[in-house]
Amino acid sequence: MTTSTNTSQTATHSLAHLNVLISGASVAGPALALWLARYGARVTVLEKAPALREGGFAVDFRGEVHRTVLRRMGIWDEVHRRQTHMGRQTIVEADDQERVDLPAFLMSGDVEIFRGELSKILYERTKDRVEYVFGDSVASLTEDSEGIDVTFDHGAPRRFDLVVGADGLHSHTRRLVFGDESQYLRFLGYYVAGFGVPNHLGLDRTARIYSEPGRSLMVSNYDGDPARAGVGLVFASERLDYDRHDLGQQKEILADRFAGLGWTHAATALEGLESAGDLYFDAIAQIHVDRLSQGRVVLLGDAGYGATMGGIGTGTALVCAYVLAGELAAARGDHRVGFAAYEAEIRAYAKGCQKTSGNAGPFLAPATEKKIRSRDRMYRMLSSRFLAGFFKKLTEKAASDLTLKDYARQPAADYASLNRQP
Repeated sequence: MTTSTNTSQTATHSLAHLNVLISGASVAGPALALWLARYGARVTVLEKAPALREGGFAVDFRGEVHRTVLRRMGIWDEVHRRQTHMGRQTIVEADDQERVDLPAFLMSGDVEIFRGELSKILYERTKDRVEYVFGDSVASLTEDSEGIDVTFDHGAPRRFDLVVGADGLHSHTRRLVFGDESQYLRFLGYYVAGFGVPNHLGLDRTARIYSEPGRSLMVSNYDGDPARAGVGLVFASERLDYDRHDLGQQKEILADRFAGLGWTHAATALEGLESAGDLYFDAIAQIHVDRLSQGRVVLLGDAGYGATMGGIGTGTALVCAYVLAGELAAARGDHRVGFAAYEAEIRAYAKGCQKTSGNAGPFLAPATEKKIRSRDRMYRMLSSRFLAGFFKKLTEKAASDLTLKDYARQPAADYASLNRQP
């Protein structure tokens, strides 16, 4: 899709009269804070963790829409400086013989960066003009015609004009305003887990992927640290009943599901599970809500249209943060107009990006040996030089399926003035 740079599409205005609370300081929240602060709004970002969250999976950006938003944010060069530089990722046989290499653009897009590194970049760009509150969470929201009163688990009550739920797939803000998560979370039949281990395989920005019917194990080294590697696990399953905060229970589930895996390096990789303090475990799922706003509260990123993996979620979050801030500015801060325009602009785009996540589980852990072999033949063919360009465009289609408005008050060529630090 083409990206518009016609500033006459939408006139923007100062949001200096707006006082906005954003719940969530991972990526979507600080990205929105960056834009709202540039439009003059007073912004508070609330995060229940005691500090900025580090680490996390690598996230990628692909296609012209992602690139345009990163440039308009002024972080394109910094993202490239901190990228993973991930190399080949190889699907292997049980004896570790190489079966097929996955194209870098398939797994890593145009540029790939750890979620924690991206979060740091956004925090560094906003901390001098945005208030960050760590170690606290919203307890209640009470709205009236003039604003919204917020109580917190620890801090004193405060009043805001708007509240944004940017607090992830399991959004607490969404639960408070829109109802229980069970109404919106669609389970896709797989679970995913990840944790750090010593780099026993001596990987250097490469990965080894082994699949058996319904389960897959990947060992990778992303950041070039020769001592460390990451283990990723995906398995097909019925819906499991477990405590999301009980790491011991989650480790038992994983040990049981991956017992007897045939890859020659599986046992070594799984040795680190018991002592892992950084375990991530969740269902591969999607969030589907009927609407993205209610009154003075609006959902952004994974809280409104998230997918656990494979849904281009981080790129979608940055694009949608740009649109939400721009539409609020165009509406002079009228949330009724701005929220409706935001949803109209991004609804189809977010759903299209989200749809791609339905392929993540079956791709990594096909259900049968026949489907594993079929997957490998397909990617061997598509990684050939003859078809690589076509396949790259295919992987970028959803991420690029939006015509961006130019919300700037100056011509696009003058975006540098918006990117200057205060």
